[in-house]
Parts: sequence; structure tokens; C-alpha cells
Amino acid sequence: MANPTFDQLLEAGCHFGHLKRKWNPAMAPYIFMERNGIHIIDLYKTAAKLEDAAAALKNIAKSGKKVLFVATKKQAKQVIADKAQAINMPYVIERWPGGMLTNFPTIRKAVKKMTSIDKMSKDGTFDNLSKRERLQITRQRAKLEKNLGSIADLNRLPSALFVVDVLKEHIAVAEANRLGIPVFAIVDTNSDPENIDFVIPANDDASKSIELILDTVVNAMAEGLEERKVEKIDAEAAGENDENAAPAPKRERRRVRRSEATVEAPAEEPVKAEEASEEAAAE
Repeated sequence: MANPTFDQLLEAGCHFGHLKRKWNPAMAPYIFMERNGIHIIDLYKTAAKLEDAAAALKNIAKSGKKVLFVATKKQAKQVIADKAQAINMPYVIERWPGGMLTNFPTIRKAVKKMTSIDKMSKDGTFDNLSKRERLQITRQRAKLEKNLGSIADLNRLPSALFVVDVLKEHIAVAEANRLGIPVFAIVDTNSDPENIDFVIPANDDASKSIELILDTVVNAMAEGLEERKVEKIDAEAAGENDENAAPAPKRERRRVRRSEATVEAPAEEPVKAEEASEEAAAE
């Protein structure tokens, strides 16, 4: 897992914060200095925090759990979509559907509705509908696909959230906090890091900055998924070996029992002989 160097973070513009008048005082520990009215983020702290976040996300991916990526701002949409698809993780790049986490069963019903429309188009039900009804259902399907298509495979609540710009995605962060879901986030100088479990202090507006951080995180998760796959193959191979070797111990047990029987049987004869001699002596 290769973490970006100081120079790479600097080149990507991760150090540029917001104007001083827009800053959030809670971000003071992550600010290095102020220049020309703009806060400069301490990239050494960015590198350290990014390394911690990547390691934690790697463990989550290795355990087979899902991480939901959230970014609805223009410069982060496509980056999030590409990176999340590369590791088969769910993502939200359109408007955040309110209650997506806190009212998850309702969201699942909407996804199932999309699946049922697909079945209708395949089994010929569409042929029995009027042209107007088909048009309405098709539009409904397109709308559902746009908003929920990227989370169609999310059958249960995610184990973590990765957010770009916590100020814009405050509803998603609030829902995750309410349910106790850990939040990983790129946090700029104008945002509040208090409700974020893994803070990555960096520029959340520049596409290069977002892409560099996401590359690091996604590569770490890909390593975790690969390790999980290798462990699964090893476990299956070990299971097959155990099944093939299983009959051998039974034969050994039988041999031991037979040998024990042959050893224990003669031991009773001297005892009986001694008892007989004692009876004879007594007579």
C-alpha cells in the first residue's frame, strides 16, 4: 500500500484551504499557516491521517463489508464513480436521498421497484400496457436508476461512509452518526471535523487533490479484497485436504482399540488364577 509523499500532496494542491474569514476554528490543529488570506493545511498531518484512514478501510474491505462513497459536488462526481466501481463498492453522486440510512427499508423497496420494472419488460407485461403507461413506467425506471442505480447491490447498511466535503454532505454525516456508522472524510478548513471518525485534512475542491486521496484509499481497499480472496482460497484448499485425510484417523482409532483389547484381555486371567488358588488354600 503506497501512500503519497509530501511532494505528491503538494503538487496535487492538497494544502490549499479556504479563505481565512470562512474557516472553522475546530480545524485549527490541521492548519499550518495563513498566506494571502488563505489558510494552508499541514500536509504532514494530511499524510499521517490518510495513512490511518487507508489502513482502517483496508481492514473493512478485507472483512467483506461495504463502504458507501458519497460526493455530490461536480468536481468529485466522476472520480468517485470511477474509483468505487473499480472495487465494486456502492456510491452516491446525485442528490442524497433523505433517510437513505435511517430509513433504509424504504430505499430498498424503491430498488426492488426498479427490479420489478425490469422483470415486466422481460416477461412481456409491457406488451399489455398502453403506450402512455409504458412511457410513465419507463420514466420512473430512469429516475430510479439515476438516483439509486449505484446502490442497487447494497442489501444492508454499509459498514462505513467515505465523504468528500462534509459541509455539503452534512445530512449523510448526520444519518451515519445517528446509526453509529464510522465516517471517513476529506475535510477542508471551512468544515467541522468533530463528527468525523477519520479526518483527512485536505483541499476538497480541487479534482487533483480528491483523485490523489481516493487513489490511495481505493488501492488500500483493493489490497484488502485481494487478501480476502487469497485467504478464502487457502481455507477452501485446507478444507479439501481435511476431508481427504479424514478417514485415516478412524482406522488408527480402530487399530488402537483392537490393540488395547488384546492387551487388556490377558490381564484378567492371572487375577482369576490368583482367586482360584486363594479359594483352594481356604478349603
